[in-house]
Amino acid sequence: MDRIAPDLADLARRLFEELRAADHDGTGITRETYGLAETAAMRRIEKLAQQAGLVTEWDAAANLHITLPGTDPALPAAACGSHLDSVPQGGNFDGAAGVIAGLLALLGAQRAGPRARSLKLLVLRGEESAWFGRPYLGSSALFGAFDPKWLDLPGLQDPARTLRDAMAAEGADTATVAARQKLLDPSQISHFVELHIEQGPVMVARGVPVGLVSGIRGNFRHPAARCLGEAAHSGAVPRWLRRDAVLGAADLAMRLDASWRTLLERGEDLVMTFGIFTTDPREHAMTRVPGEVRFSLEYRSESEATLADFLELTESEAAEIARERRVRIELGPAVRTPPAVMDKRLLALAQRLCIEGRIPHEVLASGAGHDAAIFANAGVPAAMVFVRNEHGSHNPREAMEMDDFLEGAAVLQTILLHGAEAVGR
Repeated sequence: MDRIAPDLADLARRLFEELRAADHDGTGITRETYGLAETAAMRRIEKLAQQAGLVTEWDAAANLHITLPGTDPALPAAACGSHLDSVPQGGNFDGAAGVIAGLLALLGAQRAGPRARSLKLLVLRGEESAWFGRPYLGSSALFGAFDPKWLDLPGLQDPARTLRDAMAAEGADTATVAARQKLLDPSQISHFVELHIEQGPVMVARGVPVGLVSGIRGNFRHPAARCLGEAAHSGAVPRWLRRDAVLGAADLAMRLDASWRTLLERGEDLVMTFGIFTTDPREHAMTRVPGEVRFSLEYRSESEATLADFLELTESEAAEIARERRVRIELGPAVRTPPAVMDKRLLALAQRLCIEGRIPHEVLASGAGHDAAIFANAGVPAAMVFVRNEHGSHNPREAMEMDDFLEGAAVLQTILLHGAEAVGR
């Protein structure tokens, strides 16, 4: 496995510094989806690619394609990529690490001399859902999976500005995107690999610089669930006559938590979160038995079967609690995102590379979503490389070490160059 050349490592350091200087808002990094800062960051990458003699073009969704042409255009291209938008006041490495690693891979391959297969770096728009409520906008458009209804989504920060407005302002052809025309044929891509910082604490806790992703968890979300009981005076109603909405909802949370623990002990992959749990602030009081609790429930897994089973369990527990406590639990419609399985052949290649290169590593599932999931579910063999990162993600305190990044970038580069043979495309 070839390591990243020292001058390319210096280029990466400079790029991270330039991106931080350009987009630091006083607290963190802010690059709005289909906004001026996202486009400016993409133009910065494009300029460097053009100066190096790489081919650049923009598609109808305003994604940036950077290509190192091969000598045999009939071969499917090997691709890598990530995004450059951020959450408001986010960190400097979320997304950008994958784009910069991909650029280093193409520049390194260019130095090695002509290759039969073309290499592509895809700088994808709108991976974050923080701005319009939908993630993976650019990658969805690539494969004709962009729902035209999304164009009318209002901005979460600026409701007067729709996604259609934002896309058009940054050069996208919204009519082509709305028509669901494929901007990239999956058969023309041999495989796709994405590098990303880990957004949780596992790799720091385990002391490993590189993570190899087995799959990207899908999820079921109940964003507007509620438990309905009966409001009452806290001192006048005994326990046996109460219809306490808080205890009903809490009972559901504790029963599902116990089931979650059992499933983990059986080796199932699952995470579960009650992210919102509240009584109406206009009504709640210390001396009032709550008549209504609103909550959100989300559960994620690599396994479609586990998600379906946990939905069934949730509905069963809710019905039993409703009978026991004389309340009504309404989960509301479930919003579903399917899981994506990373290609086992590419994962095996990555494991072998780490072992041969004596790189400490861990195989883990990604709890956060990534553009690689869109590629995998479009039929493109996909892989992901995580880089250790302290303090989580989506906050200004992201702390990726450059030595860890360069180890991960070397793994990405080798998967990009040799993954096609592994998957037989």
